Amino acid sequence: MPGVIPDKYRDLFQKRAFAALGTLMPDGSPQVTPVWCDFNGEYVIFNSAKGRQKDKNVRRDPRVAMALMDPDNPYRYLEIRGRVAEITEEGANEHINKMAKKYLGVDKYPYAQPGEVRVMYYVKPEHTTAMG
Repeated sequence: MPGVIPDKYRDLFQKRAFAALGTLMPDGSPQVTPVWCDFNGEYVIFNSAKGRQKDKNVRRDPRVAMALMDPDNPYRYLEIRGRVAEITEEGANEHINKMAKKYLGVDKYPYAQPGEVRVMYYVKPEHTTAMG
């Protein structure tokens, strides 16, 4: 169903399912990065550091695609296409710690670099495809 995360696949956001995030480079070529992700009922949320390639790409062109594979069954997946509707630093440090708890089982994100500015990206789904 366009723009909606099907109920049958919302459990993927509770699992340690990585998302392959596709963004567009300045020349239009695709760039794909694995990311941790979250869903708040309306937006798919991922977190990164300001200045990384995906950050530059979505600030220039907000169109993205994401594919989440079920870690328990890789033939079950959810593909999401949409646009980054909001970019914010507010709450991003707390969010990356929440993601570290989910994905690593630790209370604090262990890979922070000195001077790094964390950013959250809210993706509004426009199209979804699911299998499995």
